[in-house]
Amino acid sequence: MTDKDKDEFYMQAAIDQAKIAEENGDVPIGAIIVHNNQIIAKAYNQREQLQDPTAHAEIIALTQAAAALENWHLNDCTMYVTLEPCPMCAGALVLARMKKLVYGCDDPKTGAVKSLYNIVTDGRLNHRLEVTEGVLADECSKLLQGFFQKRRKENNKQN
Repeated sequence: MTDKDKDEFYMQAAIDQAKIAEENGDVPIGAIIVHNNQIIAKAYNQREQLQDPTAHAEIIALTQAAAALENWHLNDCTMYVTLEPCPMCAGALVLARMKKLVYGCDDPKTGAVKSLYNIVTDGRLNHRLEVTEGVLADECSKLLQGFFQKRRKENNKQN
């Protein structure tokens, strides 16, 4: 299996998590964490469900992975996430010492890996991640666009 095939396989698992978030009425973002070619964490956005502004897919996945490994140092782990992480999540990836980040589509409004900031490779911080961007980007983007189009239609009907 090539690196591209592996990245697409795991990104599809993150997309499956994003679909669960959408079913629960939350923004469809999903994340998984892989260690030694095994998925050790699966998560999706749960901000609406938990009424918690920090309940991003990445944060929940980090907590699960740390529990699975019984260690908050996630040095040999890779996170796959459908959307470019925000500043909170990018910072958490650095603090967790994550080895690699693979993400789907860019986030021009809050992206902190490339779009607005570059937290995960900032040389001023004590840790940097390898980054692969754009894996299944079209599928990730369409999922988000469809969600927000539906949300706008629902809001227009209420007004």
